[in-house]
Amino acid sequence: MEKINVTDLRQHLPEVLKRVAKGEPVQITVHGQVVARLVPELDPQAKAQAKLEEWRKTVVLGDVESPLEEVWGADEENL
Repeated sequence: MEKINVTDLRQHLPEVLKRVAKGEPVQITVHGQVVARLVPELDPQAKAQAKLEEWRKTVVLGDVESPLEEVWGADEENL
């Protein structure tokens, strides 16, 4: 991730924003210390897809996009 100091950011803001819009995150520094990050905004669909992929790696088992084929009931076998 690229670092840019706040003075350079002020002087080159349009160019930096174009790079961020293309997907490149940028760290902003003041006196050599990182104080903020500029990251590209995800559209809602891409954000939801990324979250689904993240969940699939950790907690979701199976296909969460298809409906269940069997009917589940709250009987003694399923309690």
